[in-house]
Amino acid sequence: MFPKNSATKMLVQCAMLTALEIILNRFCSINAWNLKIGVSFIAPACAAMLYGAPAAVCVWTVSDLLGALLFPSGPFFPGFTLSAFLSGLLYGCLLHRKQDLPHILAAVLIQQVFVSLLLNTGWISMLYGSPFRGVFMTRLMQTGILIPVQTAGLFVLGGLLKRAGGVLRNSGAVR
Repeated sequence: MFPKNSATKMLVQCAMLTALEIILNRFCSINAWNLKIGVSFIAPACAAMLYGAPAAVCVWTVSDLLGALLFPSGPFFPGFTLSAFLSGLLYGCLLHRKQDLPHILAAVLIQQVFVSLLLNTGWISMLYGSPFRGVFMTRLMQTGILIPVQTAGLFVLGGLLKRAGGVLRNSGAVR
C-alpha cells in the first residue's frame, strides 16, 4: 500500500505507537500521585529501536501531551513533558539498531536514575509541595522494580524486532 521506506508509513506507525503508549500508560499502569509502575515504555522504545531519536522523542512527547489532555491523572505540568522528551532522546540515541544488553542497560539505568528518579521526583516535589526526600524514598522503590522489568522487556523487544527484521525491511519499516 505504501512505497518502500515511506515517511508516511513511519508516521502512521509512530502514531499507532503513540496511541499504544497512551493506552498502556493511562489504563494498564499502577498510578498514584507519586508512583507509576507499568509497561508503557514499550511503545516509545519500539519507535527508538526502529527509527531512532526523532521518532522516540515524538512518540514519548506527543503521548505525554495527548494523554494529559485526554485522560488527565492530575494537573498538567510541563516538567513531565520535558522528562518524556529526554527519555525519548536517551532511548533513541542508545537503542537505535543497538539492542544488545550493554546498550539496553545503559538506556534503562540513565533514564530511570536521572530522568525518573531525580528529575521526576523534583517535578512531583515542586508540583505537590512535598519534601523531596520523602518522595525520593518512595520513588526509589519504583526505580528498583522498573530497572529489571524494563531491561528484560527491552531485551525481549529487541530480540523480537531483530527476528522480524526481514519482514520489517521488506515492508519498508526499517531502513
